[in-house]
Amino acid sequence: MQEKKFIKIGLISISDRASQGIYEDKGLPSLKTWLQEALKEPFDSEESIIPDEYELITKTLVEFIDKKKCELIFTTGGTGPSKRDVTPEATVAIADKTLPGFGEQMRQISLNFVPTAILSRQIAVIRKNSLVINLPGQPKAIKQTLEGLKDAENNTIVPGIFAAIPYCLDLIGGTHIDTHESIVKSFRPKK
Repeated sequence: MQEKKFIKIGLISISDRASQGIYEDKGLPSLKTWLQEALKEPFDSEESIIPDEYELITKTLVEFIDKKKCELIFTTGGTGPSKRDVTPEATVAIADKTLPGFGEQMRQISLNFVPTAILSRQIAVIRKNSLVINLPGQPKAIKQTLEGLKDAENNTIVPGIFAAIPYCLDLIGGTHIDTHESIVKSFRPKK
């Protein structure tokens, strides 16, 4: 009997204050809970809370991909316009390819809630056969960008970014994953 392969997901909170214990990071726990509810298959995870330091972000991303073999990595925080926000630059530095559509869609969704969404600089990249996505830091914004906009009957009005993630993983040679459609419906072209 063949052993079932689980995807390994990296979860990295990038926050000076949370990494120092000044406040509790709420982004990663809410993201992990969302993934447990959205994914049909179980997954393994690697987690880290690190400060907004360019070299440390690049080192952690490379370690999660090259050594810990995470195929999907979400970062939270560090994507604003302040001088300390260097997550997008560090993410692009380790990339083989960039996928700007993920950031464009996250900003589009967030603009429905806050006008300052245009200040966000989230991006997604591919390194080897791993997908790295910069998410916002707040739990509510994380959920909104992953799931998209829904009406009162829970029908999707604007797809969230997670709808494209399973197919992207297929295309780059990652582990096949499926989602519970009641949370987010994966899109894969009909063959």
